[in-house]
Amino acid sequence: MVPEPICAPATPPVPSAVALVRVSGTGLAARLAPLLSLPEPRRASLRTLRWEGFREQALVLFFPAPASYTGEDLVEFQVHGNPLLVRRLVERLGSLGVRLAEPGEFTRRALLNGKQGLLEAEALRDLVGAETDTQIRLAQARAGGLPSWLLESRQALAPWVARAEAAVDYGEEEGILLDLLVLNGDLAPLRSRFHVEQSRSRAARHLQDGLRLALVGRPNAGKSTLFNALAGEDRAIVTEIPGTTRDVLEVRCEWRGLPLRLYDTAGLRDTEDPVERLGVARVHPVLEGADLVLHLWPAPDPAPDPVLQAALAPFAGKVLEVRTFGDLAGAPGVAIAAHQGDLDALEVALRDRILGGLAPDACLGALATARQVALLDDLARQLDLLAGLAPGCPPELPASLLQGAWGLLARLTGEDRAERTLDELFSGFCLGK
Repeated sequence: MVPEPICAPATPPVPSAVALVRVSGTGLAARLAPLLSLPEPRRASLRTLRWEGFREQALVLFFPAPASYTGEDLVEFQVHGNPLLVRRLVERLGSLGVRLAEPGEFTRRALLNGKQGLLEAEALRDLVGAETDTQIRLAQARAGGLPSWLLESRQALAPWVARAEAAVDYGEEEGILLDLLVLNGDLAPLRSRFHVEQSRSRAARHLQDGLRLALVGRPNAGKSTLFNALAGEDRAIVTEIPGTTRDVLEVRCEWRGLPLRLYDTAGLRDTEDPVERLGVARVHPVLEGADLVLHLWPAPDPAPDPVLQAALAPFAGKVLEVRTFGDLAGAPGVAIAAHQGDLDALEVALRDRILGGLAPDACLGALATARQVALLDDLARQLDLLAGLAPGCPPELPASLLQGAWGLLARLTGEDRAERTLDELFSGFCLGK
């Protein structure tokens, strides 16, 4: 069946100089004839749109199938950016049999018509939602199609998948054997590459989402000073009076290439102040949701506060001790002086703990969505299990693992298009994409 033509605004519904409305479908020249005559392909032309008393001057572009974003006829209207005018134009298109698109339906059609790959579509979604320079660069680096290592993986797996199936089906009659030593030796570089990409993907995933850092410490431990230094602006009040911060402050920023979601918390201590106690009570949920908890411990203090240590005990696996006011006293470990801008040790520690020692630029091009990271983990696990098989085992075992790896690779690249996966992906798009 020929899909219905669709339309949607591709710009936000706010007053602006220009608004863009897109239409995609088959035979748009005839469909839109009551509204306008389409211009020559790929040449912007001024057209007067008339309907129900409206008269709008629009710049119109026409991209005939199949050389368009969706692979179908595609028309773009650039009109004045009045939200009501845009709504009336969309209603007029509806009267011509062009329905309003579902979220991401333009890109979904591009995928189904072979104009775009699944990885490219996911990169586009992440690009639209990026909030920092690093996140934009990560998405752009994944927008160029399949990474070369994925293409090489298919080439390496294909002959062994075929040989394994032949060994299972015709091994006894034709004398086809599956030598595990040769197999695993041949696939060893691929297995190593999967593990390298796993490390890059975990780091890229953190960069894509933003590192959630909770700053915790006793009153006047330097939390708000560090919060402001990382945020690049004075967001938290800094005084010598203990208990200044009464609530959880949150800010999103980018610091030295690291997208951060910072949480400045109330100083943890026993207090009779009812407002301060409310602030202290709100710290626990922040610690649960954080990727890393920075325990700020002033270098001049001989020991950490026991109340604070007890509060952080349930989160010991994600606590990083940071010695503040490092210029006042020598301290081992991660020592900083935020009021002087001395934060190099913290940058190194964050990269080690969250990014596995990688620099943000080393993650460019890495798989970064939750779907991609999960499938890559499964792929690596399949080859690890294959490497652990004992020589002389039945050929059905390696054949099953090889077929499983091949299927995972197809799902990762989008060649095996599960409808549920597509629904989840495109639900995150705007209407005009």
